[in-house]
Amino acid sequence: MKLANTAILDWAASLPYRSELGVPASNPSESVFLVAAPVPLCRSDRLPGSPGIFKHCNLDLMRVTEKLAAAERENRTWWSFEFFPPRTAQGMTNLLDRIERMRGLGPEFVDITWNAGGRTSDLTTELVRTCQAVIGVETCMHLTCTGMPREKVEVALKEARASGCTNILALRGDPPRGQSEWTCPPNGFEYAADLVRFIREHYGDYFGIAVAGFPEGHHQQKGAADRALEMQYLKEKIDAGADLIMTQMFYDFDVFERWVRDVRAAGITVPIVPGVMPIQTWNGFQRATQMADTAIPQSWLDQLEPVKEDDARVREVGTKLVADLCRRILDSDLGIRGLHLYTMNLERGVKMILQELNCIPRVEAVNPLPWRPSLTPSRRSETIRPIFWANRQKSYLSRTENWDEFPNGRWGDSRSPAYGELDGWGVSIKHERDEALSLWGTPTQVSDIRQLFSRFCLGEVKSLPWSDQPPARETSVINRQLARMNELGYLTINSQPAVDGARSDDPTHGWGPKGGYVYQKAYLEFFVSPEMLAALVKRIEGDPMITYYAVNRRGDLRTNTHSEGPNAVTWGIFPGAEIAQPTIVEAVSFMAWKDEAYELGYQWSGIYDAESPSRKLIRDVMDNYFLMNVVHNDFRDPHGIFKPFLEDGFALPTNIAAAAAAVNPVPAVVDGVKAAAETVKESVSHLTNGVPASPSAPASS
Repeated sequence: MKLANTAILDWAASLPYRSELGVPASNPSESVFLVAAPVPLCRSDRLPGSPGIFKHCNLDLMRVTEKLAAAERENRTWWSFEFFPPRTAQGMTNLLDRIERMRGLGPEFVDITWNAGGRTSDLTTELVRTCQAVIGVETCMHLTCTGMPREKVEVALKEARASGCTNILALRGDPPRGQSEWTCPPNGFEYAADLVRFIREHYGDYFGIAVAGFPEGHHQQKGAADRALEMQYLKEKIDAGADLIMTQMFYDFDVFERWVRDVRAAGITVPIVPGVMPIQTWNGFQRATQMADTAIPQSWLDQLEPVKEDDARVREVGTKLVADLCRRILDSDLGIRGLHLYTMNLERGVKMILQELNCIPRVEAVNPLPWRPSLTPSRRSETIRPIFWANRQKSYLSRTENWDEFPNGRWGDSRSPAYGELDGWGVSIKHERDEALSLWGTPTQVSDIRQLFSRFCLGEVKSLPWSDQPPARETSVINRQLARMNELGYLTINSQPAVDGARSDDPTHGWGPKGGYVYQKAYLEFFVSPEMLAALVKRIEGDPMITYYAVNRRGDLRTNTHSEGPNAVTWGIFPGAEIAQPTIVEAVSFMAWKDEAYELGYQWSGIYDAESPSRKLIRDVMDNYFLMNVVHNDFRDPHGIFKPFLEDGFALPTNIAAAAAAVNPVPAVVDGVKAAAETVKESVSHLTNGVPASPSAPASS
C-alpha cells in the first residue's frame, strides 16, 4: 500500500522513531509501508530482546459507539476532536504534526470532514488512513451525498475499510459550489437516510454510522413546524441504521437540553455527542455563529463584547464560558458523558478548555532524545537545544507553537495546518437571496458596482460577498481614500492602514497582550480591469517601496517582487515575548485565495436570474478583471500607498491585450510561485492514484 500524497510522506519522514522500525532513516517512504497496518503501534511495547522493534498492540479496532459504551461502563468522561483537510501541501504536513501532538490530549476518536464531490475528499481519505495507521487514533470519516454518485461513495467506503476505519458520519451536505439549491447528483442519494441505508445494505454492521443533529434546527429550517420536520428526518436516519448522533455546534444549554428531551420523547435512544467550538477570537466567533445561525446567550455577549479588541482576553473569557457550558452538559441528567470539540485545526483553544475542565491526561512516552522532538519541518532535524530550557521544554516550544492562531487576519501562512477554507466548511455567501438583493441591488453597469463598493467603505452597506461584516474599525482611518478608489474603478475587498507603533490596547489598531506595541504596513486588495492594471503598474514602478501581486481567474500571475518568501505586514512587540508576526502576504497563499475570491463573485452573480444583465455583468467582471494586492513597505508613511491610485490625469490604454502584456512580471519569482501553486493544486485536486477529483461543496449538514 503506497501513500502517494507527498505531504504525508514528507511528514512520515520526520517521525523520530522511523529508524526503530527496522528501516534505515534515509528511506522514509518504506517506513510508511511498515506502519501502514490498520492497527496502532505501542511505542512502549517492544518485542523481547529487540530494543529497536515494536510489536503491534493487540487492540481490536472499535466503532465509536463501542468506545462510548466502554466509557459509560467505566464511568469516565471522554472527548473527541474534528479536523478538516488544509488547502496546501505544507499545511497538510503541519496538520499531521498537530494531530500527533493533540493525540497526547487523549481524544477518544477524531473525525475528518469531507469536502463534498472530491475537491479535497482525496485528502480526507489520506488523513483518515494516516490517523488510523500511523498516528494510531480511532478515526471517523465524514461522507456526504453532495456531488457523490454511488460509484464515488463505493470507492470512498472501500478506501475507508481498507485503512481500518470503522466509523462514518453520513451527511446530505450543502449545495454544490456555485449553486443556491441542493440537487441530487445523477445516480446519487437524495437524503442522508438514503446514504445510511446504502451503507448498511452493503457493509452490514462493519461501520458505525453517525448522523447530524441540530439542537437549534437546521439553519434553513428554524420554525416550530420545521423543527418537527427535522425531528422526523432524524428519526428516519436512525431507523435507516444510524447508531450515533453528532450535533451541530451550539452555545445555549437550555436549547440543547430541550432538544435532547425531544429526541428521547421521539423514541430515539442512540447516543448523542454534543458538538462545541472553542472561542478563538472575536471575529472568528462572530463568523462561525453567523454562518451556522447559532444563538448566543446574552450573558455571553455581555462578557465578550467588552474585551473583543483583545484576542488573548477573548480566548480567556471564551474558554471559561465554553467550559461552563461543557460542565452543565456533563453534570446534567441527560446521560451524556462526552464532548466533541470542533478544533478548526487549532490547538491552543482546545487545550485551554480541557485544562479548564481538568481533563488533560497524564501520558508517559518513550522519546529517542531527552526531550520530545517536534515534527514541524523547521525542527525535524533538530538534535540540540539550549540546556537552559531543560526543565521548561513546553515553554521553549510554546514561543512559536501557536503563533498562527491570532489575531484573526485575512492572511495566514500557507504552512499553517489551520490554513484552509476561510471558515473550514467551504466557500459560500452568508446571505439568503432576498437579503442579498436588498443589500446589493441589481447592478447593470460597472459604475453600479463601483458605487456599491464605495458605499460599503463608507459604512452605508453592511456587507459584500467578500466581507460578511461591516468594515473593521480601523477602516475608518482610510475609508474616504478607499471610497474614492472604488469610484475610480479599483474594487477593494480588503485593506489595512499603515500603523507605526500603536499601543496594543489602542481601540482602533490594537491587538495582543496589554503593554505592547503593534505595527502594520499599508495593504490594499482589489479587483481591477486589465486596462487599469497596466497603467497602475507603470505608476507603481516609480515607488520602490511598493510590492504587488496580480492574478486573473485563469491563474496568470504578475508581480514585481524578487522574493518568494512571505512579507510580514503586521507585527507586534510585547513585554517578555519575541516579536510576533501574525499576518503575512505570500504568493502561494494568494494563489489559493484567488480561487475563493473569484468563486464568491460567481456566487454573487448566482443570486440573479440566469439571463439577467446583473448576472452577465458580474460574471464578465470576474472573468476579465485581475485580483491584485499591494503592500507599501514603509509603515511610517500612511499616505504613500494611495498615491499611485489617486494621481490626477493618468490615461488608460484602450487595448486590453496590450494592457495585459504591458505588465512586467519578475520571471523567476512567477515561475517559482506557479510551481508551488501547482503542488498545492495537485495536493488538493487529485486522488492518490492520480485521477482528477471533481468540484465540491461544503459538507456541514
